[in-house]
Parts: sequence; C-alpha cells; structure tokens
Amino acid sequence: MSDSSDFYSLNVNTLKEPILKKLSEVLDKTNNKGWRKLGEIVASDRRFKVSGEEMDRCSLKVLELEGSPSRSLLRLIGDRGCSVKDLVEFLQTMGHAEALQCIKPPGIKIIIQPQSQAVMSGHTVRLSCHAVGHPNIQYQWFKMKEEVPNGNSPELVFSPVHVQDAGFYICRVNCGGSFEFSQWAQLEVFDVAATYGSVCHSIDGRLKIVIQPQPQRLLIGDTLDLVCGAVGKPIPQYQWYKNGLPIKDATKKRCLIPYVTLEHEGKYRCEVFSNEEYLWTQDVHIQIEHLCLKKRTILDAYTFPQRLSEAMECSEGGFYSINSTNSLVKPIYTILATDKVALLIGNMSYQNHPKLKAPMVDVYDLTNLLRQLNFKVVSLLDLTESEMRNAVDEFLLLLDKGVYGLLYYAGHGYENYGNSFMVPVDAPNPYRSANCLCVQSILKLMQEKETGLNVFLLDMCRKRNIHDDIIPNVEALRVTANIVFGYATCQDAEAFELNSSGFTNGVFIKFLKKRLLEDEKITVLLDRVAEDMGKFDPTKGKQALEIRSSLSEKRALTDPIQPTGCSDETMARNLQWAKAHELPESMCLSFDCGVQIKLGFAAEFSNVLVIYTSIVKKPEDMSSCQAYVTNFTPELDVDPKEMNKGTPEETGSYLLSKSLPQHCLYTRLSSLQKLKEQLMFTVCLQGKFTSVEDLVDWSIEVNIGKPLIAKLDLHRTVRRNSCLQTCLMPHSPSHSPCHSPGAEHYYQHCYPQQYQSSYLGVYDHIHGLGSPCASNSLEFGAHCNLTPYHQDDMSFPVSPTRVNIPIETTDDINELQTSFIDSLQLFKNP
Repeated sequence: MSDSSDFYSLNVNTLKEPILKKLSEVLDKTNNKGWRKLGEIVASDRRFKVSGEEMDRCSLKVLELEGSPSRSLLRLIGDRGCSVKDLVEFLQTMGHAEALQCIKPPGIKIIIQPQSQAVMSGHTVRLSCHAVGHPNIQYQWFKMKEEVPNGNSPELVFSPVHVQDAGFYICRVNCGGSFEFSQWAQLEVFDVAATYGSVCHSIDGRLKIVIQPQPQRLLIGDTLDLVCGAVGKPIPQYQWYKNGLPIKDATKKRCLIPYVTLEHEGKYRCEVFSNEEYLWTQDVHIQIEHLCLKKRTILDAYTFPQRLSEAMECSEGGFYSINSTNSLVKPIYTILATDKVALLIGNMSYQNHPKLKAPMVDVYDLTNLLRQLNFKVVSLLDLTESEMRNAVDEFLLLLDKGVYGLLYYAGHGYENYGNSFMVPVDAPNPYRSANCLCVQSILKLMQEKETGLNVFLLDMCRKRNIHDDIIPNVEALRVTANIVFGYATCQDAEAFELNSSGFTNGVFIKFLKKRLLEDEKITVLLDRVAEDMGKFDPTKGKQALEIRSSLSEKRALTDPIQPTGCSDETMARNLQWAKAHELPESMCLSFDCGVQIKLGFAAEFSNVLVIYTSIVKKPEDMSSCQAYVTNFTPELDVDPKEMNKGTPEETGSYLLSKSLPQHCLYTRLSSLQKLKEQLMFTVCLQGKFTSVEDLVDWSIEVNIGKPLIAKLDLHRTVRRNSCLQTCLMPHSPSHSPCHSPGAEHYYQHCYPQQYQSSYLGVYDHIHGLGSPCASNSLEFGAHCNLTPYHQDDMSFPVSPTRVNIPIETTDDINELQTSFIDSLQLFKNP
C-alpha cells in the first residue's frame, strides 16, 4: 500500500504478523494502559461491543505456553470488522504512545536526519529533517520538551543564531495518526567576539578552532582552567595533552584541575577532531609558582601615560620600573597579600529561637563573589557551639603572615560592653556569653598569625543581652593597622531581613554584593555600601551600617596575591583548604540486570552535598525501572520525604539548581560536619520486565568516604587551646577607643537616620533576647512596595571578560529520547 488512507482502512487481522506480535507484547504489560483498558474502551463502542465473558476468555490465554490476551482481543475485534483506523482511535483515547508507534503506515521514512553542530553566533544555521512516502507529511520541531514556535517545516532555520538557541533539538514527522521521531541534534553556540574581537570562521561545517587556551601563571593550590572551543559539523571532540601525553578523562572543552601542585607545570595543548579532520590548539605553558615573582608588568598612571614594559622588585617591597629609555624611575609601592581566606557562617535553623531565612542566600552570594576575588572560602550553615568553635580553629590554620582573613557571620547575635557575640543554633533560651562565640577573641587569635588584613562582616543584631550580666575582663589587643569591622547595624540596634515568601538577601548583603568586586580600599567600599543602605526607605531609622577600622594602608579585597615562599605553613594551609572542598568522584553503578546508573555529586556549601542519580542504560526487555538512594547514616538526619526528588528545589536546594544536570533524581545532604564515620548509603533499583508482572528489586552499597567539610571532624570535642579558652576572656579593639592603646588608629563611621515609627516591610533579622522586637513582626505600611527592593537579589555579578562557553552536558541521548517521547501528548487525526 502506498497511500495512508488505504492502510488505515485495513482490517486489524490483515496487519502483518510482526506488527501484531509487537503490538500484543506492548499491550500485554499489566498497567493502566494494557489490554484490559483497551477492552473497556472497545466495549463502549456499539460496533465491536465486547462482553465481560469474552474478556475473561482473553485473560485465560496467559495459561497457554505462548498465549497472549492482547492477541486474542485484537483477533476478536478484527473478526467484528475493526479497522486499523478504529484501533488507532482507541489507542489515542488511551494515550498509549508506545502502542501507536507499533502501527505505522508504510512508506514513512526519514531520509535526512538533523546533525549536531557547533557554530558561532551571528550566522545562519539550519537543522534539516526530510521524510518521504506520503504527500501529507507534517513536521514539528522541539527544543527539549518544548515545541519550537513556527517550527513546522523540514528545515529549522536560525537567522542569525544566538547563544540562547543552544540546546538539544528533535523533529517529529506526522502522517495521519502515526509519527516518527528524528535523531537528536545538539546545537552548540559560541559567542567570543566580546573577548577575542571579530573571529573569522568558515560556515561550511568545516572544523575550526575559535577559542585557544591561554598560558597561565598559578600558585600552588590555585585552580587550572584551560578552555578550548571549536566549530564544526558534527560537534567536535576534544582530548587534552600535557607534555605530549594525553590526560586521562580530559575530553571536554574545559580542562579543569581544582588544586594544582608543582607537578602540574608544563606545556598543554588540545587535540580537536571531527570525522576525519584533526586540529591542534597552540601550545600553552602553565607555570606553577611558590616563590616571589621576580618580574612583573605594571602601570604607573602618575609617572607615564603608557604601559611600562617591565618592573623589577626592590628590597623595600615596592618595584623599580623601567621606562622606554631603559632608565630607572622611582619605586612604586604595591600592596600584596600572601593569600586570601574566608570563613562564612550562616545560622538559620535555631533549636530554641526564631528561625531565619536570609543567611543561606547571603552566604551563597558572598561565597561566589569572594571566589572571584581569589579567596579560599569555607561556607557553612547551621553550626552548633562546638562546631562553630572547631570551624574557627580550622579557619585559623589557614592564616599566616601577610594573609588576608575575612570572617562573615549571619545569624542571631548581641553585643555587651563593646564585644560582639555570635549565637550557635543549639544555644539555650536565654543564652549567655558562655554559650556563644566572642568575635573580638577570634580577632586576638588572628593577630597572633600576623595577618595582613583582618575583615569582620557581622550581619547580626547588636542589642544588649539583658540575660548576660558578665562584665568581660578586657585585655588590650596588639596595636595593628590592619583591622576592619563592618557591622550590619549600629550599636544597640537590630539588623533585618526582607519579608518575602521566597529566598532573598538580608538588607546588608543586598547592598554589599553590588559593591564587593570594586577595586577600592575596603573602608571606602563599605562607606559606599553605607550610603546605599541609607537610601533604602524600609530600614531608615532602623538599620544603618557601622564601620570601625584601624586600617592605615590602602588595602583592598582585590589586592593581588604573592606568596612569600613554599613554606610548611603554606603547604598545610593549601592542603587543609583543598581537603574541605574535595567532592567524591562521579561513578557509574552496573546492576546484574544490565541497568547502569550514574551517580554525581555537587557542593552547595562546604557542609551541604547534593547527590543526583540518573539511569544511563537499561536492557530492551525491561519495560520500566527506577533508581533511588536510601539508608543514610542517622547522623545526617535526612528526611525520606525530601529525598529522590525530580527537581533540586524540592529537596531544598534552591541556589544550585541551575548548575545541576537535568533528568535526574536529587537528594540534599546538609550538616556534613556531623559525620563521624564514612558516608555510606544504598542505591536501590526497581524494575519490571515485559515477561514478568511483578517488580524486581536490586541494591548496591556505596561508600564515598568523608566528603567536603566532613574530613575536618568539626563534631569533635573542642581543643583546650582553641577559641573556647579565649572566648571566656573577651577582648574588644573598639568598645572604648579613647581608653584603649592605639586608639588613635581607630575611627568610627555610623550613619544614623531619624527614627520613623511607620511599620517596615522587613522581619527582625537577628535580635538579641530581651529586644523589644523579639516577638514583634514588622509589616509593610501602605507606602511601601516590596518588589523593587529584592527583585534582583538572586543575580550574581559576571565578569565582563568571561567567555561564553557552551555548557558541558552529560545527558545520555537514549535516555533523553525515552523521557522526551514519554512526556509528549498525542495528537488525534484531524
């Protein structure tokens, strides 16, 4: 038959035996779309009414050696004149896509499949799909599961193509009630003109490298990030080499080594290939340094308008520059850090006090920004007293002479006699100084490390704690010119978080994150934040940033890093930081039944791990299967209701969702610091074969060791010479500057606003016990509008020189196609 109308007019019994056999196998599956459902629908049609007794006779066919209830039912309705068209309508009513795929009119054949390709933005790109066999063929293109608007022709044209057009595409070819899907085609789109300028390239599908890796000079512990990009059809493949030898598993556009040592130094290049074409990138030299730099290029805008060619280090810590006439000019003083480390703590889930929302978003945003400034960041959520003290101890191990140390805390807190106290999540009600950590005591310990800069950003209340009447024994701190305190609010005042149904920043971080990347002295930067906060109507008269500083140099968070040498302290610091951020390697689990499951891991915070699972292979005779993780150690207290979810958001991972692969099940593990033993869990698999009605279970035990911060054993008993000892003797560099040694080095900026009695659109963020607002929610007045104040709080600054590189995907095409087809709705014959 060459015409689809003739095919659909055929009697069901005249279909070829292979079609009937395959259709019967599909309908024999015991589910809500099986042969019994078909019988119910047919029974409602007067032409082919099937009785209950006839259905029972069909069901008895399972007792025969090769009996099939579906085959018996099809033969029965065929004898009563049921045509292929009638059967298609019944299957469409059931919504049975798999069964409909078994019934195809002859002649539908896709002769041109769409091809994956990598292209540059700004050019015209075509994806083609052509089928033959019938004059009434229709096309519909999809991007993932969404229909492409106006994508109903054999060619999908992008003129011009943009970065947002990148993704997976598939075409559905319709003819009557049946359809065929093309193969998947991936479209990669590069946009590098903003960084590399105009890039000429061929548009005929030939292989061409458009992004070359760049030479880098790194320090031990830094991240090596090499990027290569190529256009071509089909999508090019990559293999990275070091010193002429291939690097294992380095087969992506990006070669990423998170923690480099001296052994990573050498020449790197990438082989790019597609079909029979092979190209090599340029060789780049990666230099790993652990000694002072001897030469450096600088720009003295006050001495010469042009860039000076070279600078030589002088013994005073500055640089002698050499101009174009090779004559020495005066030394230029350059401020450097030997390293930068940060400890960020956000406490939200208090056991005996009001819970908070903003600290999680605040810590996440600040982590991303500080990493752009080359800080080694440890970010932690919801710590008990002992965990906080041990975290501070580990933070102190990261400090050394000349290191920039930054401590950020968001949570409940208070201030007594000029000393600030951070409240752990397990603090009793009421709490006292013995239950909390004194910030000024931590400063004293940091001073002993001879740090180059000490920055404290305290996003907490500074109200007096009426339950704590202990007068601290104040011991004078060393006189240093490197201390900066940024208090989110003034003394004896509260800090606030926005009243919102979603996750937003607190008021302090809302404005700080817009300024943090500015290349300014840290006190100047905080001055600008204070001015921004002063213009924020909802908190006028309630919250104003206060800055206290003894900084006498123009030190900034953007200062470059130059280590003093590869000392034991430096190596220990880098190893300690790397240890706290080591993720388990992704793994592929193979079950005896032939199913393969991919297990991946991602870090949302230093103590929060996300596990994602996906099925990458299953045997053809398995009709369905599902994998999930379970049986975690009780120490983590994982709620089974929040495990194995279809989206990261359902697990509580709202901030990491855009970075995780799709088509997975997700489980979020928080409080990794509580792990005392290695993390073990079970991966379970449930599957059903076409020949077996019952579900079959398999399981594999997995041990991933101690991930992330769990390696540091923060659950241990607090060491005797730790923060606990100094917290019993709190010290303050600024509570009474006129009576403290070195008081002339301190200055105080406070931006008070006239108190307003109108209600605000905020919650009391972090209040001390006994505060007037402790039991009072502040709501919006009619004059306030919440939306303008937080609508962009989840956006992160992006470097303007960042190259737009297509995201690496690990999606398995077969699994992608299966999940896609199952999700589509069927369309009836017009």
